Amino acid sequence: MSDIPVYRNYINGEFSAEPTSTIEVFNPANGRLLSKVPNSSTEEVEQAIHAARKAQSSWAQKPAIERAGFLKKIADKVRQNAERLATVIVKEQGKTKELANVEVNFTADYIDYMAEWARRIEGEVVTSDRQGENIFVFRKPLGVVAGILPWNFPFFLIARKMAPALITGNTIVVKPSEETPNNCFEFAKLVAETDLPAGVFNVVFGTGHEVGNALSTSPKIDMISFTGSVGTGSRIMAAAAPNITKLNLELGGKAPAIVLADANVDLAVEAIKNSRVINTGQVCNCAERVYVQASVADEFTTKLSAAMSATRYGDPLAQPDIDMGPLVNKIGLDKVAKMVEFAKQQGAEVVTGGNLADLGQGFHYQPTVLTGCNSDMEIMQKEIFGPVLPVQIVADLDEAIACANASEYGLTSSVYTQNLSLAMNAISGLDYGETYINRENFEAMQGFHAGARKSGIGGADGKHGLYEYMRTHVAYIQS
Repeated sequence: MSDIPVYRNYINGEFSAEPTSTIEVFNPANGRLLSKVPNSSTEEVEQAIHAARKAQSSWAQKPAIERAGFLKKIADKVRQNAERLATVIVKEQGKTKELANVEVNFTADYIDYMAEWARRIEGEVVTSDRQGENIFVFRKPLGVVAGILPWNFPFFLIARKMAPALITGNTIVVKPSEETPNNCFEFAKLVAETDLPAGVFNVVFGTGHEVGNALSTSPKIDMISFTGSVGTGSRIMAAAAPNITKLNLELGGKAPAIVLADANVDLAVEAIKNSRVINTGQVCNCAERVYVQASVADEFTTKLSAAMSATRYGDPLAQPDIDMGPLVNKIGLDKVAKMVEFAKQQGAEVVTGGNLADLGQGFHYQPTVLTGCNSDMEIMQKEIFGPVLPVQIVADLDEAIACANASEYGLTSSVYTQNLSLAMNAISGLDYGETYINRENFEAMQGFHAGARKSGIGGADGKHGLYEYMRTHVAYIQS
């Protein structure tokens, strides 16, 4: 096993010494060992935080347009290495090569998009009650940001946290997921090839228990940006509470898809199916449950089942033309299998799929459609994070909205109708951060990706996501 690479932390513009304690990284499609990364200590986290804090003041003093120049150099490096980066993502995360290519290219575009805000960050001048006085509202960086990443879109999430942090004058310490750290090391290598000042961008590998907790409890961290599960988000909140650290949390989702009687059924089937099998259903904002109006339920379910059963899956490197790969690990696979079995015990009927996929290796589950579901079932309430679609029949839009809102999550939702009035009623009634009408669930970088209830605090993307990384400073100037 001597040819297995051992990666290193990236702190203060340099790669650290080879680690003494490591975490093994495996390919979820075939179980092969890919690499080893540092099982970092609290002391190493402190080194990264110190480097980031030392660099932050001079970084913030640079004009935003100068900071943008560094970001553009990183984006160029990503594009120049796109093919290699996509292959790294496929190997460690299991998504298809096509989706990995999209992730890499979208990442480069996202960094450029955030760099373009250099000349658009604005303060305000507010009218005063006093004669001869002006009230100025300035926007300033927070300081040092901790970016704690998930494994489902690991490369893009580096940029989603780094790019707005850096363009607004912050520095950052990134902790990638233990499941998918390799791509973050490759990103750090590209950063090291640029002239980005030392300490502005740092990477520390390790576990959530050690590295994540050290970042969350540090009084020297000014903001924690985390994407992941509700449970982990809750623990980060508790850890950060004594320091009153600002939090930006994107957590779980249980996105409802509502199909009304007047919907274009073929369009709904294609969009919902694509929203479920993308990344093997391991996406917090994609369709997790379906509410279909009774008059089109039979047609919709028949076509959805046919579409899901036609899904091609397997090892994405061995079969480049497939629609989805494996789940990321055995824990995820077992969770999906147990949820489907429990749904069957509660009365759900498997129309297609419903079993582990026997491919000889890897963590594969069959694309699955369940009918006969109701809102009391676990599978209609808890996040599946796998290629499973439970379907419930409803009488009308009002019932669908009531069922959709009866959830602890509130990230994304979708509605299929050709009636503008019904669409607007749905948007008004759904208690969600995002609603997609007649299209798949996938956000735009210029929008604002945010949720309600247990789906998180704050948001990302666009102007509103950018300003999450800044604070205001009000000055009262009496002439």
